[in-house]
Amino acid sequence: MRKLALLAVPIALAGCQSWGPTWSEVSGERYFRTEMNTSSTIVNTIDGSSPLLSAGSPTRIEPGRHTLALTAIPLSPGWKAGTDLAYFDLVAEPCKRYYIAARFENPLGPRFTPYLDYVEPIAGCTVAASK
Repeated sequence: MRKLALLAVPIALAGCQSWGPTWSEVSGERYFRTEMNTSSTIVNTIDGSSPLLSAGSPTRIEPGRHTLALTAIPLSPGWKAGTDLAYFDLVAEPCKRYYIAARFENPLGPRFTPYLDYVEPIAGCTVAASK
């Protein structure tokens, strides 16, 4: 059993992403909560891969162009059918956190449009100097 655990450690560490001094982040949380018919989103995939998410935390991504597959938190209490899947193209700049929210056409329906709710700088992130 101990040998199995020792073999699992390098495999688990191989999947870890190392981040340099520059990165970007994406969050499905709404930044502005007062706008009507909007809700938070769930980031299902980034460029076709499932992100490692921890509840309420932004996901780190490399700066550059990305395609996000999103679902939204339904506006109607008790809505059991879920929401539509929507795609959002994002060009992430270094050291920026992007809040992607959902704007519903109708508060009782599943159809929504993702939009960029807010962009803020990331504390502690440094933009690499160009040579």
